[in-house]
Amino acid sequence: MDIDDDIPPSFASPPCFMHEIDPAYAGLPSDPGMCIDVKRWRTSERARLIAQRLAMSPDVRAACEAQIMSRVLAEIGDVRGLVVSVYWPFRGEPDLRPLMRQITDDGGQCALPVVVEKGQPLEFHPWRPGDKLVRGIWNIPVPAEHVSCTPDVVIAPVVGFDPSCYRLGYGGGYYDRTLARMAAKRRVLGVGFAQSRITTIYPQGHDIRMDVVVTESGADRYRGVY
Repeated sequence: MDIDDDIPPSFASPPCFMHEIDPAYAGLPSDPGMCIDVKRWRTSERARLIAQRLAMSPDVRAACEAQIMSRVLAEIGDVRGLVVSVYWPFRGEPDLRPLMRQITDDGGQCALPVVVEKGQPLEFHPWRPGDKLVRGIWNIPVPAEHVSCTPDVVIAPVVGFDPSCYRLGYGGGYYDRTLARMAAKRRVLGVGFAQSRITTIYPQGHDIRMDVVVTESGADRYRGVY
C-alpha cells in the first residue's frame, strides 16, 4: 500500500538522520553516503522480491495464503469488539480477503487503509464484505464511505522483512509514517511469504519495527532489547 520510488516520498522526520545519532546506534555506519546506498539497495531488492512473489504458482500461492490466514487468526485471538485493519491485495501480496470475511463473521470490525493525500499518514476506513468499494490512488479499492476509525490491530503487507521485524515496503513510507503517529497500544502484524525474509533491510531512523511477521512457515518475533 505504499508507493513506488518513482514518486518522491516525504517523511514525518528526515528519511535519514545518521548525522544526528551515535554511529554505533543499531550497528549503523557513520558514512553519510550510506543513506543513498541503502535507498539504491532497497530499490533493487524490492524489485527482486516482488518479481519473486509474482512468479509463485497459483497452487503454491493458495496453500501459503491459507496457512498465513490461519496463523494471523491465531496471533490475533478473539476478534470480538476489535477493529482490524487488513488490506486489499496488490502486486502479488498474500490475498487475505477470506480473512476479512472471517473476522467479520467472528464479531470483529475490518478496516482498509486509505491514502487520503500523498506524503501524509494513512487513514483507516471501516469495511464489511459486500460494502461498496471505489478506486483509490493507484486504483486500489477503498471503502466508498469516508469514515475514519482507529484499528486495534494493523496487518501490514511486506515486500521484505528482517529478523528484527523491520519492514521493507514500496518506498513511500506510508505505514511507517502512520504507525509513528498511532498510540503505542496498537499491535502491528506484518504479513508476507516466507521467501520475503532477508538478512536486514538496513533500518533507518524513520523505519518502525513490527511486533511480529507472519508467513506460511511461522511467526517471526523480535528477540532483542528495545
